[in-house]
Amino acid sequence: MEGESDLRRWDELIPDALGLIFRNLPLQEVLTVIPRVCKSWSKAVAGPYCWQEIDVEEWSNRCKPDHLDRILQLLITRSSGSLRKLCVSGLRSNMMFTFIAENAGSLQTLRLTRSEISDSVAEQIAGRLSAITFLDLSYCCKIGATALEAIGKHCKLLVGLCRNMHPLDTADKLSQDDEATVIATTMPKLKRLEMAYNVISTEGVLNIISSCSKLEFLDLRGCWDVKIDDKFMEGNFPNLKVLGPRVLDYYEINNWDDFSDYSDASEDLAWEILAGEMGDYDDDEIYNDGMYDGRLDELELRFYDGIDEDAGIYGWPPSP
Repeated sequence: MEGESDLRRWDELIPDALGLIFRNLPLQEVLTVIPRVCKSWSKAVAGPYCWQEIDVEEWSNRCKPDHLDRILQLLITRSSGSLRKLCVSGLRSNMMFTFIAENAGSLQTLRLTRSEISDSVAEQIAGRLSAITFLDLSYCCKIGATALEAIGKHCKLLVGLCRNMHPLDTADKLSQDDEATVIATTMPKLKRLEMAYNVISTEGVLNIISSCSKLEFLDLRGCWDVKIDDKFMEGNFPNLKVLGPRVLDYYEINNWDDFSDYSDASEDLAWEILAGEMGDYDDDEIYNDGMYDGRLDELELRFYDGIDEDAGIYGWPPSP
């Protein structure tokens, strides 16, 4: 009996603790595996405890737009106003940008890479993003200085901005110095700024670094019109690290520094099925047994945590 009393019941952990634990698992497992373990875990997943940080950036790159919208609406709603971080790629719907902004009271980190947000939409929602400290608008081709100005005026806590572009997206642009001017005049607290492959001049860069006195890192890879004098920089801005404008290597171009989100074909299929199924269920019904009576029960789900030292680069470690 004494031995039994020392056993800990995981299903009796408070939801806050379960949320902290589940947050370290892949999103696919949290949605498809955890709710089936027991009622208390299913309840924890249905609450806001797991959804203060939502990262669907990798998955959204290969997801159908309507599925992506459904997933985001579901998860953001579950966060119940406690959302602190959101990473998503390829958003197309103006409705979703507005929905995110309406639930951004606690949002601090927002990544909207490759999204079709426009200047007019950015102006409409910028006022609701006042708590943002880090914003990634890389490869968003439909915005420019107008959007950045609205963001700079309303997001007074912003310390990090990513505005990287693809060379093909800026091939027809004569200059983006207007964006550099807006950044310099409205974002003085920036500590990190990424502007790879922007068409900006040396004057535009000097305007930024002289106005943003707290800047610690500046990415200028592929900004071929910029000429950096190393001695001048060391003498006047000793605390600022500048990367570029010369491109160093292929891996830095593609930011291949995180191998934790690789998946195989079975995971992709399961995730797509899940997204499709969610559109047919109310929020309260998603985790009922009925949802899993069909195709998902017949599908072998295999999820991977990434490459570990023992597995090397030749195989995937088994899911625990």
